[in-house]
Amino acid sequence: MTSSVTSGATGSTVISGKSILIVEDDEHTAEISRLYLARDGHDVTVTHNGIEGLKLVQDLNPDLMVLDIMLPGMDGMEICRRLRAAGNKVPVIMLTARVDEADKLTGLDYGADDYMTKPFSPRELAARVRAVLRRTDDSSGGSSAVEEERDVLTYGDLTVIVEARVVKVGDTSVKLTPTEFNLLVHFMRAPGQVHPRERIIERVFGYDFEGFDRTLDTHVSNLRRKIELETGGQRFISTIYGVGYRFGDV
Repeated sequence: MTSSVTSGATGSTVISGKSILIVEDDEHTAEISRLYLARDGHDVTVTHNGIEGLKLVQDLNPDLMVLDIMLPGMDGMEICRRLRAAGNKVPVIMLTARVDEADKLTGLDYGADDYMTKPFSPRELAARVRAVLRRTDDSSGGSSAVEEERDVLTYGDLTVIVEARVVKVGDTSVKLTPTEFNLLVHFMRAPGQVHPRERIIERVFGYDFEGFDRTLDTHVSNLRRKIELETGGQRFISTIYGVGYRFGDV
């Protein structure tokens, strides 16, 4: 779907005209969310069933998915797991009524890009959608959180073709979520440097990212695991405790 880019009242970039799938069994929550996202210019489809949601995301190929965890037919965790296992990289914002941090981390482990805890403000959901779209959109004219300054990045056997969003270790392709990909690009553009957490959140997640403290850690952990799986355990990302992360041979 064709998208447009405008500047909001605060100067932030607003990407409109995207296709969004909401999978939410509570009809009131789904309708309010639909209205707010449609007001931003998006084409919004809603379903209240998990099995139907999985079918729709495969049929419609939306630009973003808002996915509840507790669903009839199939829960959101299983939907997300199946999508990522099949190589589907659709950005996912997961909705959960659970307050246990372990449950939220499990959603991120399964490949969700962000999460929101119910009850939530529909304005905040719209802001989260804008933030995720900015960092995954390829047509924002350089305004995305990760700017495409170079076409190919290499470090040892690790190669990233930025425009094509391809990651390889040697000749083996590595499947990453959009957030994991943007993290890797951010790290690889400054090997050997220490990346403070605040700077990573600003550049990769966007200024209005308000996730809980361990969200970034979980995305980095998932990125490490996927790369190390293809490098025989060689580590590229080290934790600088109390500061952030450094990319380079560890």
